[in-house]
Amino acid sequence: MKLTYLFHSGFALETDRCILVFDYWMDPAHVVPRLLKSDKPMYVFSSHFHEDHFNRDIFSWKAEKSNIRYILSKDILKRRRARKEEADVWLAKGGTWQDECLHVTATGSNDSGVSWVIETDGRFVFHAGDLNNWYARFLTDDYQGGLIHSPEFGTDIDPEKEEKLFLGELKDIRKLTDRFDIAMFPVDGRIGNGYTRGGRQFIERFQVGLFVPMHFVASGFESATRMKEFTDARNIPFWSIDKEGASMEY
Repeated sequence: MKLTYLFHSGFALETDRCILVFDYWMDPAHVVPRLLKSDKPMYVFSSHFHEDHFNRDIFSWKAEKSNIRYILSKDILKRRRARKEEADVWLAKGGTWQDECLHVTATGSNDSGVSWVIETDGRFVFHAGDLNNWYARFLTDDYQGGLIHSPEFGTDIDPEKEEKLFLGELKDIRKLTDRFDIAMFPVDGRIGNGYTRGGRQFIERFQVGLFVPMHFVASGFESATRMKEFTDARNIPFWSIDKEGASMEY
């Protein structure tokens, strides 16, 4: 399996039989044109409607590649970012789909849309979408519970409740599997102090063959490597991505 970093939360995973593209937004290293020339079938996933996870440019790829399928979260349809006929498969949490190459399950998110659990050739792959402990910075030692006003979001947040929602989604995913050969998960420095908390909680609950950080573009490549200390402590390989278009073999 060959994994290539596109941008932000976007990745391409090439197996012996197919190509999977996750949450395409931008492609500064021009990886996709090469993939479109492959004879392998391509599966394009978008976890939710946010513009940094869904770009309508993906539909233009049909003109260059006939064996391509679009597997999208239903919230994209509900938000009218795409028409029903533009995707081959629309999934919400709990939905499944399979063919001769993949078995796909849409798992939950505590933000928008879904996360993805994919089994291909006996290997399990996870893409978190926007599933994460987004309010970790509020969960300090002196936090006494209750609402905290977030100037960033312009509303009151109950960080303890939000964390329980996140952990509840992880619990639901564990009902499907407790291991992933590859897990792509947000490590976003914009969260502030404790921005690795969600990732740490994830690796406490799942066996992971390779931890792949994502959603770090605003805080930089180096910020994502903060997670490596914690994966090293559990003997989990960590991909220290250093540029768009970087690839690694698994």
